[in-house]
Order: sequence, then structure tokens, then C-alpha cells
Amino acid sequence: MPYLRVLAGPSETELVPLKVNSGVPVEISSDAFEGRIAVFIKGLADAEGGKEDSDYFRKRSGVTWSIQVQGRFLREYTADDLLFGNVFERPFKLPWGFGAALRFMNFIDPTLEHDLASRTKPWALSPLVATMPYLRHQRSPRGAPAPQFPPKEPLSDDVSQLRTSAGASLSPNGKLNGSPSKRRSYFANALRRQEVVFGPEDLITTDFCYDFLEFSHDGISLRLPGGISIDVMKYWDGQPVRFVCCERVPRGERGERPWGRVLWCVVIEPADGDMPVHVQEKVPGSDEDVD
Repeated sequence: MPYLRVLAGPSETELVPLKVNSGVPVEISSDAFEGRIAVFIKGLADAEGGKEDSDYFRKRSGVTWSIQVQGRFLREYTADDLLFGNVFERPFKLPWGFGAALRFMNFIDPTLEHDLASRTKPWALSPLVATMPYLRHQRSPRGAPAPQFPPKEPLSDDVSQLRTSAGASLSPNGKLNGSPSKRRSYFANALRRQEVVFGPEDLITTDFCYDFLEFSHDGISLRLPGGISIDVMKYWDGQPVRFVCCERVPRGERGERPWGRVLWCVVIEPADGDMPVHVQEKVPGSDEDVD
């Protein structure tokens, strides 16, 4: 497969190379967010000298990739204001069977909103607090020593220190603590997200990790339930794949896109000259069936 390059930074235009699977994070700093980002991809040799594997995958079995972030927002945001997902610069070719992929994505994340068939800028975004498979929150004054990152052991859920804007405990009986599924279900409700405010004294660590993408020397495959497998390399036109944490734009103020300022960004793209000829062609749109 072609080598891939991974970049990270505080916006889509301020990016530096990140060594995949190295455990060496990229530092992020802006007037809105400060933190660190690390990426792990099983079976990938990247253009920056990253290793193909990591102890992470021996400890967190059943996943094939992970984007980990630790940091704090330097402005106050409600949990409903913060989105995470993918944004694209131009339309891309949707493969036959992509409707099944969308249904699978909505199954694992009911809060997902998207317009991946957009003929301008496709996107797929969810509330960060509801979409992250693992999230740890702790109250920590800015400047205080942060826990090891990436953590030595895979991240576990902990929202025991979360409080509503009125100061009430989010989970007085500890029902949400240690349970990603209960936390995600709880925050599927927008009113509950609006009750929680993140600011400079809230240290958040997340692990966005799944197994539906498989990386190998033969290419990249999207694996779906029922034995469905889609060869991503046949449809990827080489445009950067951006994972962003961003501000939500209120519905009444939306233009062509529902996201505002990007607060941090991870980009996966082909290393220069490494895209095969059959995926170098620019695809302005797609008339293919997505069901």
C-alpha cells in the first residue's frame, strides 16, 4: 500500500508531521485549546518513520486505529457546542453499498449528523462527549502537571468529576462512571449536553478507536457487519481525511456547513508521490447508488 502521512495541529492549515505508533505526541497550542495528540494505526508504516505496530494494540485488543487527545479548552464551551468528526474539502466518490456503511455508523453513534453526499464540502460530525468511545475528565488548574500521555495503559472512562453549570454532580450515584455506553447514552440528549460546561480547569483525555478500518500492505479496507468489505483505495481520490474537533454553528446561523472554528485537527493523507494512478483522479461528484 502507499505510505500515508499523518499531521496534527490547532487548525486545518497549521499542521506538523506526527509519528504514528511512536507514542510521541504533537503539542497543540492556540488561544482556544492547548493539549497533545497521538495516533496509533495497526499495520501501518508511515512516511515519517512510524512503526507498523504498537503495544497499544496488544493492550487494547479488537481495535485497529486510535486517535488520542489530552488537553483543555481555554474558553468555556457547553458539551453541546463541541463537535468531533470528519470534514472534507471537496466531494468524493461514494461506493456501492455505502448506505450500509452509513447505517452502521448511525447504529454505533446515534448522535451522528452528516452530509457525505454534499457536492461542495461533505461532512460527518457528532457531539464530542457523546461520540468518543473513551473519555476521561478531571478538574485540574491550568499549569498543573498532567497525567502521562499517551497513558501507559489504555484509557478508561471516568466522568466522576463532571459537574453541571449549576454545580450539581452529573452522576451522584456513580452510574455513569467507568461505563462508556452509559455516558454516551446519557449525552445523546442535547439538553443534558447543554448543562455541562468545559473550560480551562477541565482536563479531558479521549481515545477515538475502532476496528472498522483495516490497514495492510495491500491497502485500506472498510469492514462492516455481515462480512461486507469495501476497498477504500478504489474510491479515495487522495484528498486529505480530516478528523476535527470544532465549534458547532447554531442551526439558524448555518451556511453551507454546520461547523465553526476548528480547535484541533488530525489529517491522514498520501505521502507525496505515493498515491497509485487509479486514485489520483479528481472526482467532482458521484452518481453511484449509495444504498
